[in-house]
Amino acid sequence: MTYPEPRYFADQGEVSGRFRPAASPPEIDRGDGSGVHYLGTGANTDGEFGLYRWDMSAKPAGPAPHFHKTISESFFILSGTIRLYDGDKTVDAEPGDFLYVPPGGIHSFRNESGEPASMLILFTPGAPREAYFEETAEIARTGRQLTPEEWAELYLRHDQYMV
Repeated sequence: MTYPEPRYFADQGEVSGRFRPAASPPEIDRGDGSGVHYLGTGANTDGEFGLYRWDMSAKPAGPAPHFHKTISESFFILSGTIRLYDGDKTVDAEPGDFLYVPPGGIHSFRNESGEPASMLILFTPGAPREAYFEETAEIARTGRQLTPEEWAELYLRHDQYMV
C-alpha cells in the first residue's frame, strides 16, 4: 500500500483546521437521553469521512442488522457496554473495543446494558448520514408510525439495507 496522490499542491501549509469543544451540545437530541454529536460531517471533511459521537441512554435502543452499499462503518466504544454484531457474532463491547465493517458487511449495534454508553461511529467516505439520524430521531421523539413502504423508502434514500 502506498500514499494516495497529492491533493494539496501549495508549497506552504495553510490554517484550515476545525476545532469542536468537548462541551458542545449534541446536534441531535433523541428525546430519551440519547444524543448525536456531529464531530466531522462529510460536508465539512470534503467527503473524506463522517465522524459522530453517539451517546446512548440506558433505554435499550439501536438498529436491527443491516448493511450499506456505498460506505464502510466503524465503531469505537468510549464508555459503557454496547452490543455489536459483525454479521457473524454478537459481542458486548466495552471501552476501547473497535469494530470495522466494510461496504456490504452486515452489522448492528444496541445498548442493552441498562446503563448509559457512548461510542464513536466513523463512515467512509463521508456520506450525508445526518439526514438519516435526524429523520429517525424525529420518528423516535414523536412516536410516529411508518408503514413498511415508508420505512423501505427511507432506508433506500439513506443506503440502509435491512437484513
